[in-house]
This record gives sequence, structure tokens and C-alpha cells, in this order.
Amino acid sequence: MNKVKSNKNKASQIWGGRFEKDSSKLMKEINSSINFDKRLAMHDIQLSRVHSNMLAQNKIILKSENKKIQKGLNIIEKEILENKFKFSADLEDIHMHIEARLTDLIGDAGKKLHTARSRNDQVATSFKMWVRDEIETIDDKIKNFQKALLNQAEKHIETIMPGFTHLQAAQPVSLAHHLLSYVEMLGRDRLRILDSKKRLLECPLGSAALAGTSYPIDRFKTSKDLGFKTPMLNSIDAVSDRDFVLESLSIATLIMVHISRLSEEIIIWASSGFNFVKLPEAFSTGSSIMPQKRNPDSAELIRGKTGRIASAYQNIVTMLKGLPLSYSKDMQEDKEAVFDSFDNLKICLDVAIGLIKEINFNTKNMYEMAKLGYLTATDLADWLVKEAGVPFRDAHAITGKVVKLAESKNLGLNELKLNDLRSINENISEETLKVLSLEYSLKSRDSFGGTAPKMVKKAIKKAKIQWLKNIV
Repeated sequence: MNKVKSNKNKASQIWGGRFEKDSSKLMKEINSSINFDKRLAMHDIQLSRVHSNMLAQNKIILKSENKKIQKGLNIIEKEILENKFKFSADLEDIHMHIEARLTDLIGDAGKKLHTARSRNDQVATSFKMWVRDEIETIDDKIKNFQKALLNQAEKHIETIMPGFTHLQAAQPVSLAHHLLSYVEMLGRDRLRILDSKKRLLECPLGSAALAGTSYPIDRFKTSKDLGFKTPMLNSIDAVSDRDFVLESLSIATLIMVHISRLSEEIIIWASSGFNFVKLPEAFSTGSSIMPQKRNPDSAELIRGKTGRIASAYQNIVTMLKGLPLSYSKDMQEDKEAVFDSFDNLKICLDVAIGLIKEINFNTKNMYEMAKLGYLTATDLADWLVKEAGVPFRDAHAITGKVVKLAESKNLGLNELKLNDLRSINENISEETLKVLSLEYSLKSRDSFGGTAPKMVKKAIKKAKIQWLKNIV
């Protein structure tokens, strides 16, 4: 009872009487999508339950037939969940598998399930439901990632590190401030997800092949019962639309870009030249020949998989760009790329969360590198402008000479003597010396969105409300 009956003409029987011969083996191979679209099984069963109920309520099929259909779908669901359901390339996709198995189980009543629908609207609906559910899972994972970053940020509000431009030490920032930048990036990703949900709430079911149906169906009921807000307005658009695929892949790509940038920084920070972090053993690997190695493979794999997901977006764009309306078989190629992308996105997010939770920051080395980079040069220029009335361009030139002098003496800016400084510009005074400390520089950057500890504390508080409690 738990096996699909073997019949070489099963597919052509489902297609109808137009075909006298079965497809070639090669045609079956290229045409089959069951190896990947069986992931839509639960969504297709849910869709079929709702569709059958609607058909019965509108007297398109008998209530007794609907009862049989519901019972059969329950059996199929159980078989799939228990890995007892048998799949065959002869039956092409998950939708034909379920219909064929239903007919095996309950007879002619099973053949009536496909009344007033086509695989075109059936596939579009079940796939849209799958994406809708997956995007919720992704949002939850990003939220957990933000939480992990915020927890680390709270520990390092006053931890000083060099901020970089062009990968050159530029100005001192707090480690918390740096980590919070990723919280904000990920927050925008979540807002994109939130916005995309609006377009995932329009239901294609009931559009049939492309022109709608002459049966007295209730598309509003089926839409509501499947968790959609409304049916799609245009039947041609409904079966042609893969905007939601591109939009979800676009969002996935952006998420990966953001995770990849953090991964790249972790790789750099873990290098012997920086030594800013100690990688957790749980998310590192060793070398087969060099026993001392602890490699940042987790971060490198995230970085590598970003290209994989970005290419999936290009894959679907290329497939869709020249397709005439409404449905073409090319569109079967939309699912594999999406399934693969979301699988990899989820594991990358999980790895990133684990990595951030367990990573150890070498705050001493961060501070020492910050001292070596003349990072308070801008502070000196700003002091000359604000306190001595020197035009900024002149102040910039004066500070450049001070940096050159410090380089020649192999000293940090805050290690120069007052006389050394005054030899370059007489406006420099004892008061000037305080602005050359890293701590002063950090605290002085108290503009909105700045790195000053008091601003960072406010940013953490706001982020917790905005991203961990509710998205606004």
C-alpha cells in the first residue's frame, strides 16, 4: 500500500489521451524534477487539502469525494514523513507523484482533485508558500545573529581598536561600535525581508494554466486558508511570476555579502600580522602538515559560499529575461538554485552565530596597533581649527608635518614633546597634548552615530528595542 504502482505509461496517462507513446529515457531524465522538488511535498499536500475543500464547498465535487481525498492525502503525508513514499522519474515532479499515489489509494475520486487547477498555478503556489516559510526562518536566524553581536558589543564598549580606511589604520574606534555596524546592516536585511512578505501574500492558486477557470471556484477562500492575504489579480501574471524568487535571492545575496565582509575581517584579524582574535576551536581547522596551525576555515567557507548564492540570482535572471508569457518549462530551473541558496544561507548564518558567540578578542593587541598608527592626527587638526582658529586645510598641513616628525623619531603622536610640536606650529600648547590620547579621541566622537562610549551605549539600547523586540 505504500508503494507507487509501476506503470511505464503513468505520466502520459496523467497528461491525457494526446500521447500514444511514452517519453524516451533521455526526455524523462531532463524533464524530471522530482530529485529536488520533492521538498515541496508538504506544501503541495496542504494546498491540495484546501483546494479539495473549496471544490466540495462549491459543489464542484461531492463531499464524499472530498472526504476520500482528505483521507488519501493524510496517508501520503504519513508515508512521506516516514520515508516510505516511493519516488520515480516516470512521474516527473512531486505534484504528479502525489496525484498518482492519491489515485492509487482512493480510485477515481483522486482524479478529481486536479479539477479547476493546473500544475502552473499549483507549482507557483506551493513554491511561493515554501519561500514564505523559509524567509521567516532566515529572519529568525538573523535576529539571533544580531543578538550575538550585541552581546559581544556590550562587553567592549570602551575597547579601543584601530578603525580602517583602505585597510590602513585611520582613527580609533571602539570594538563595540565596529560590531554594531554589522547589527545595522543585518537590520536592513530584515527590513527587506519584512517588505518582501507583502508580495509573498498574493496567491496564484485558481489561475489554472494561464486564463483562469470556468468552474465556480472561490479564490479568496483558498487564499485565506493557505495563509495568503489575497489572490493575484491577473491569471497570466500569477503563473508567470517569479519575481518573488528573484527578490528572495537578492535578499539572500545581500545577507551573504554582509556576513562575508565580517568573515573577511575575522580572517584578517586572526592572521599573525594582526592577532586581534583567537578563533574558537569549534569553528577552526588544523593543518595536515603544520601542527601549529589554527585556520579560519569557517569564515573562509562563508566568504566562498557568498559567490555561490550571488550566482544563483544571476542564474534566475538569465533564465527569466527572455521568456515570453506565460509559462515555459525553463521555469523549472528556478527551484534548485533557490533550495541550494537557502540551505547554504542557513548554515552560514548558524556558523556565523556560533563563531561570534565563542570568539575571543585580543584587546591588548588592538590597543597596541591603535597606538602605532598616528590615529589621533585628525584630532590634532580639529583642535587647531576649534581652539586656535586655523583654517582646516592649514591645520591639515600642520598635522601632516607633525606626523612626519613622529615617524622620523619613531614615536607615537602622544609621545612627542611639547617643544617638538611647537617647533612646527606655535599655536600648539600644553592643552593640545590631551587630544592626542586614544581615550580622548574616542570620547570626543560624540556626534549622533559616533564611536564615543556614551553614544555606543545608546546605540546598543536602541538596537535591542528595534531588532530584538520588534522591527519598526
